[in-house]
Amino acid sequence: MDLRDYTRIIRRNWILIVAITLVGIVLSGAASILVKPTYTSETQLFVAIQGSGSVSELQQGNTFSQARVQSYVKTVDTPAVLKPALESLGGSDSTDDLAKRVKASTDLNTVLINIAVSDESPAQAAAYAQAIATSLIKVVDALEKPKTGGTSPVSLSIIRPAEAPTSPSAPNTKLNLFLGFFIGAVVGFATAVLRTRMDTKIRGEADLRKVTAASLLGAISFTQDAAKKPLLTQTPHQSPRAESFRQLRTNLQFANVSGGAKSILVTSSLPGEGKSTTATNLAISLSQAGSTVCLIDADLRRPRVNEYLGLDRSAGLTTALVGDADLNDLLQPWGEDNLYVLASGQIPPNPSELLGSEAMRNLLLRLEKSFDIIIVDAPPLLPVTDAAVLSQHVGGVVVVTACQAVKTQDLEKSLKALDLVGGNLLGVVLNKLPAKGPDAYTYSYYSHDTQPTKAESAYSPSSEETIPLMDDDPHRSSDFDSILIRENRREPRSYPLH
Repeated sequence: MDLRDYTRIIRRNWILIVAITLVGIVLSGAASILVKPTYTSETQLFVAIQGSGSVSELQQGNTFSQARVQSYVKTVDTPAVLKPALESLGGSDSTDDLAKRVKASTDLNTVLINIAVSDESPAQAAAYAQAIATSLIKVVDALEKPKTGGTSPVSLSIIRPAEAPTSPSAPNTKLNLFLGFFIGAVVGFATAVLRTRMDTKIRGEADLRKVTAASLLGAISFTQDAAKKPLLTQTPHQSPRAESFRQLRTNLQFANVSGGAKSILVTSSLPGEGKSTTATNLAISLSQAGSTVCLIDADLRRPRVNEYLGLDRSAGLTTALVGDADLNDLLQPWGEDNLYVLASGQIPPNPSELLGSEAMRNLLLRLEKSFDIIIVDAPPLLPVTDAAVLSQHVGGVVVVTACQAVKTQDLEKSLKALDLVGGNLLGVVLNKLPAKGPDAYTYSYYSHDTQPTKAESAYSPSSEETIPLMDDDPHRSSDFDSILIRENRREPRSYPLH
């Protein structure tokens, strides 16, 4: 993972990181409040060699003192020193308990001994520190006194008496808050990294690239307005959503630069990824660019194209495949451009067999002779085999992948299913991308508020009939279960098929 990956993790999970950091700060603050304050009193002793002599003797004595100081420091927390101190104060603590609260140290290359005692009472801490220092002086004097008699060559003196502290030494609230912030931030970031590692959903182009190197033909953002108005002709001409479909149209033309794929299958891994709306809007976009387009609703299990466009599906693809009507009579013109729609027809009991039949191949070949491009809306790849079977009859396949809805393993299975049957994958379309955030793939050059022109408004069908909006997304809010679709009332056009 590089710096960009970590930056993306932070942007995706910043709420989680901030929340855990705040928890760390709150817990450290609560601990600082609940913990009983402790006071620390310090005293300092000086170790000297008694007697006088030459400079050389004094230097040797100083070296001797520095060597002995380390031993004296180790003696401070022994019962020999602590017991007399406790007896002098009449304390009820044991020597072991007091030893835990006593800390003795010395500075390097000095003959100074520092004694610090902690206690819940500032006065008690000072009293213990002074008593321990006095006891240490007596113990060292007794230990260093020659056995033959005489005075000890070592003398300890208190140079800084113990005083009752005015402020507690613990808890250190500022330090605790800083540690809480630091530990919370580290734990939050580690949790975010772990969450990202365990998250297998496709959330953006970076996740897509981990699965396939196929061309990214387009990225379409999803907004609430798109839920109410799914068609391209229902959005402002200069909106980012409209521009994303124009970009998809352009990229698809580059992906099919050789012109070998006149029929393009649009599918997805799972239901609810928006492949029907993508196929419909792609067909509209291509027709607006001047191409003669035929949109086929080949999803013979959950047909949706007729509902988006306000068309009748009682006769359509299945009618043509069983030979009950001529294809010329089944094509329905839509809009003012050269867009013709072949609805699904009645839902058959054997969709896979019909779509994989020779009749389906011949139907596509016949349409390819009369239209510049054919867009085929097919069922998703994983639940059924319809799309994989049908991919053998078309020139290319476009896989629609909904962000935050499909997992990497599902997309891998879909692409493998296409590869097994020899499907020509033209590229992938990322759908339902967030408009903002680390995974956004849109630009704000075009205004969301730009109103459609009169010419663009003419592309919408014209009827006052309310048609249920049944998008591929099963989680769509019930508020958007219906939209007003206006059916085209112009005289029907017929397009001669060769």
